[in-house]
Amino acid sequence: MIDLQTFADLASVQLSAFADKPTTLTEGQQEASAPLWTSADRRTKIGVWECTPGRFTADRTAAGEYCHIIAGRASVSNADGSGTREIGPGDLLVLPQGWTGEWVIHEHMRKLYVISASPDA
Repeated sequence: MIDLQTFADLASVQLSAFADKPTTLTEGQQEASAPLWTSADRRTKIGVWECTPGRFTADRTAAGEYCHIIAGRASVSNADGSGTREIGPGDLLVLPQGWTGEWVIHEHMRKLYVISASPDA
């Protein structure tokens, strides 16, 4: 039997303790998260993430990511500095598998994320 799950009030989901962001380019930048669901094959993960202001690099070569912004503002650019997008509450950002780039968090951010790897990743 398939177990249906729902998650309400994503703005209030309790997160793990904040810790240093491993890929930060800004000293003192921190992040926290709460996993909500993982597929049986572990290729798809859904959760809530927060990050304090600053800059960091991101690598989505192993899996794509879909980000629904709940709160905060950021700029996201390709690794070569092109294609900058400004994102904020209510926006959906798609980072296709293979994408690499940089985030600049302007205002403390909270997002719902869906990370999905293709079968051959």
